[in-house]
Amino acid sequence: MTPIEAINAELISCHRCPRLVEWREHVADVRRAAFADEQYWGRPVPGFGDPNARVLVVGLAPAAHGANRTGRMFTGDRSGDWLFRALHRAGFANQPAAASVDDGMVLTDCYVTSAVHCAPPSNRPTAEEQNECSVWLGREIEAFADLRAIVALGGIGFDRVLRIGRLRGWSIPVPKPRFAHGLELAVTEQITLVAGYHPSQQNTFTGRLTEQMLDHVFQRARTLIAAG
Repeated sequence: MTPIEAINAELISCHRCPRLVEWREHVADVRRAAFADEQYWGRPVPGFGDPNARVLVVGLAPAAHGANRTGRMFTGDRSGDWLFRALHRAGFANQPAAASVDDGMVLTDCYVTSAVHCAPPSNRPTAEEQNECSVWLGREIEAFADLRAIVALGGIGFDRVLRIGRLRGWSIPVPKPRFAHGLELAVTEQITLVAGYHPSQQNTFTGRLTEQMLDHVFQRARTLIAAG
């Protein structure tokens, strides 16, 4: 068992946050009409990808009827559609779409996780819930010995990585930089943090995030690992 597999074996039994436990299980029980015949995962969703990845992608949290249903990060919702198309174009994914855990998706040199591992009501985890789940994200970061780039999709993922990094003595500017798409920070001699807008419908439907903008983020990650 690899270090990240050992972490995930623990993570899927996590009950740290009562509100999130109640919500994820409620959604899995009630279900959306379109998925009424499916068995929802309804537990903390582990990250997935290459156990030797040099690029770590950090999103916000599982979608209630996406990853909370399928059991795999960014799988089964429109945010994931955008993400996996971009990862495929950048050469990190073997196919451009992810619908289920058995769809053949393979990530190379990339691992996908999130700041919070349980689906939150209204997609808004509380500050306390984010703090609790940081334990898992911190362990995930440590599991990748050859990490070169962390791509934080959205302000919450960006903030969580900075907080974890500060506790580990990384080079985090003071005051903390404001989140901005395309922002890069060399947080250690080895790791660069790259910020990008989250591919949520709020961002993609309004044009705040385009596919070209998302491609730029992952091309930068590709460049960073090539240089390292």
